[in-house]
Amino acid sequence: MRFLLTVFILTISSIMFGQQQSQHDSIYIIRDSVLIPTRSGVDISAIIVQKKTNTHPLPAILFYTTYYQDASDALFGKKSADRDYVGVIAYARGIKTNLKEYKPFENEGTDVYDIIDWISKQKWCDGNVGMYSGSYTGFSQWAAVKNSHPALKTIVPQVAVMPGYDFPMENNVPLSHILSWSNDNIYKNKFLPRGLPFDYFNKGIAYNKLDSLAGIQNSIFQNWLSHPAYDSYWQSMVPTPNEYSKIDIPILTTTGYYDGSQIGAMQYFKLHNQYNKKANHYFVIGPYDHFGGQRRPSKNIMGYEIDSVANISMEKLAYDWLDFILKGKPKPELLKDKVNYQVMGTNEWRHSSSLQKINNDTLTFYLDHTMLVSEKPSKKSFKKQMIDFKDRENQNNYYTPEIIFDTLDASNGLIFTTKLFQKEFIINGSFTGNLWTTINKKDMDVSLALYELMPNGKYFFLTRYVGRASYAKDNSKRQLLKPNKKENIPFENTRFVSKKISKGSRLVILLNINKHPFEIINYGSGKAVSEETIQDAGEPLQIKWHNDSFIKIPISQY
Repeated sequence: MRFLLTVFILTISSIMFGQQQSQHDSIYIIRDSVLIPTRSGVDISAIIVQKKTNTHPLPAILFYTTYYQDASDALFGKKSADRDYVGVIAYARGIKTNLKEYKPFENEGTDVYDIIDWISKQKWCDGNVGMYSGSYTGFSQWAAVKNSHPALKTIVPQVAVMPGYDFPMENNVPLSHILSWSNDNIYKNKFLPRGLPFDYFNKGIAYNKLDSLAGIQNSIFQNWLSHPAYDSYWQSMVPTPNEYSKIDIPILTTTGYYDGSQIGAMQYFKLHNQYNKKANHYFVIGPYDHFGGQRRPSKNIMGYEIDSVANISMEKLAYDWLDFILKGKPKPELLKDKVNYQVMGTNEWRHSSSLQKINNDTLTFYLDHTMLVSEKPSKKSFKKQMIDFKDRENQNNYYTPEIIFDTLDASNGLIFTTKLFQKEFIINGSFTGNLWTTINKKDMDVSLALYELMPNGKYFFLTRYVGRASYAKDNSKRQLLKPNKKENIPFENTRFVSKKISKGSRLVILLNINKHPFEIINYGSGKAVSEETIQDAGEPLQIKWHNDSFIKIPISQY
């Protein structure tokens, strides 16, 4: 996500002894392009914002970011100053200084520590520092608590990405925008050609040639593709089990059902609680996307009118939390327990002491012919699917621009449907499952979307799983499937969702294999997927989906 920012270039002397401000900033002291030293010898560029009326030391709120555009960046410092803090905006190593020093995700563990150390020693800081905000900024907070500085009193990681886990790939499948992410936000190149995905698809070139196809070289893109497993490169960027066990500061996490980074945000929460039984960690989730999970939600998200009680500013909640921890003000009213979630369709929030206690039942459905059946079929059978990767006239695509829609486009996939439900219940949590399959290749990228078919005949998109079969058993190690042998593909990293399912509704699964312009194509040859081309397509992918395949859906019965 890009932020609107502005830059003022100041000399070191003016940074130390003066300030530069516009006529609109008359109530603030704004110091721009402050250089913060780090142990690496590479200085970090920062903006410091105070209200002129605040002349005594205050707690500081650090907003650490990898994005830079123009001087409206100071807005994030002003928001903190307006709440009687000192606002600090610090940029990732190399941003605003020298991009040759920039390596996304790699240096936050030490750099943020040094930034906090510097902040805590300034005369305008009372020695207490908090951090907040989302996405990459959310990740940076988790990197910071790998080795927490004593001055860091709390973090509020919102919609936090987990490198290698949910960005730049999800369940080992690269996300569609990982080239444009660095091209647009970091290198500030001209936008990629709109036809680039279609050129990739129609030419059948290797995915790792996508930057060359656009006429550029992108080292970030290439580096990320060179780590297709959730290996030590990615794992080193976030806390280890031992580091989670030592985190002793209070934390507030916020995310949304339709947040692209929800899987990572939730994994941090799970791991922190797993390895630290005394974790002081609150979790808030509702019908929000990536923006709504860290700012103010839209009243209408992708065609769905959110319940009125869900219309809560996550940014205000973050500052209320910071006030609670740093100033001793009351705890935000919403935080009635450790897990706080809004049940779509009920206009209510619910609260639980843990994720494990939010549901009291589980529905299990087997994929049998075209049905989702609640009992394991006694007679073994399978459903066939065929994907010809050489065929560029047809696609196997997943695309849901709206949450609620009239008809479901199977896009050459398979649809499985339950019987009508005779009473209402609430889906609470992340659906999981195990797919049993026999294929004639060594790998494939699986897509599994879950919908409610409502009594009025409309479909309500709930959530989706996408994952690479060869990493299903272990996301850190590739294990190719054996052609023409029955194999299982377990999955559990899906998004949390909470919604009332009405009497007279059905649940629907759309099962498919990726073959379209907007995501990488896994041809199943067993080679590195980013290096495969249409020449590796070979014969069509032949799949048997066996009817002992199942999904599990956590629910709460009324």
